[in-house]
Amino acid sequence: MTQIEPKEIKIESEETRHLDSTLRPSKFSDYIGQEVIKKNLHILLTAAKERNSPPEHILLYGPPGLGKTTLAHLIAKELNANLKLSSGPAIMKVGDLAAILTNLTPGDILFIDEIHRLNKMIEEVLYPAMESGKLDIIIGKGPSARTIQLDLPPFTLIGATTRISLLSSPLRSRFSGGTYRLQYYTEPEIGTIVKNSAKILGTEIPDDAAHEIAKRSRFTPRIANYYLKRARDYAQVHKAIIDKDVVDTSLALLEIDEFGIGVSERMILDALVNTFNGGPVGINTLAAATGEEEATIEDVTEPYLIQIGMLERTPRGRKATEKAVKYFKK
Repeated sequence: MTQIEPKEIKIESEETRHLDSTLRPSKFSDYIGQEVIKKNLHILLTAAKERNSPPEHILLYGPPGLGKTTLAHLIAKELNANLKLSSGPAIMKVGDLAAILTNLTPGDILFIDEIHRLNKMIEEVLYPAMESGKLDIIIGKGPSARTIQLDLPPFTLIGATTRISLLSSPLRSRFSGGTYRLQYYTEPEIGTIVKNSAKILGTEIPDDAAHEIAKRSRFTPRIANYYLKRARDYAQVHKAIIDKDVVDTSLALLEIDEFGIGVSERMILDALVNTFNGGPVGINTLAAATGEEEATIEDVTEPYLIQIGMLERTPRGRKATEKAVKYFKK
């Protein structure tokens, strides 16, 4: 019986396996965009360092992919502090939160992503922890129940959310360090990010190719980096360089057109323009016609179509704009 020699397995480098983290800027000077937020954070962090105390709690909100997690990493690096990461859905019980808080060391940064998904019971425990550094734990049930109060080390909570409207008012009010909304990026800013990311990936990209990615990336750095990586993969497989033709071809394979519109957006526009004669049409009818969930249409698909002027919400339902009608006639 012939013995098959095992193939050598090449272990990927840490940088390759965690590419998204590698593409994050390592200092504030490398962070492109969000100038107002950076100026406010500079004042907040500088004052905290001069007082030798942790900065106040911070809330970051805005659409996904704009850099909320990146800002949390940069804040921790600026303060030379440990960053502990968690998320609202991961903290299911009061005990989970208690375990996280009691394991913090003085000056730590606790980052909770999707903080609006914390349940109300956990929020009630979080309030005194944020305000006075106390953790109230109830032991037992019924008449014999008693409360133990633990002192927590000084820490800073950074909350991030894509749905600030779902955050309770009491919790929002406790972010005394400031509530900051991340804005969508401009095409020149995205172009600069693409050029910087290409350098990190060890490749080069000409200005026209970087601009093409920026134009189709929905004003979002995460999407731009995703398109850059796919263009790099295509260029590697076809032994080519990343130029505009490679970008066009790789994005065409992803079914992303020159407007940054993908399959799901085209389905919505097609239903509005061709099935419902431009609308208006209710969200539930639109969902049934396209097979998409209502929440997906509202949270993922619609915002970009509204931004680029192809869809509008009216009291009677969704309507396709004249620009959307021309899109299908081009």
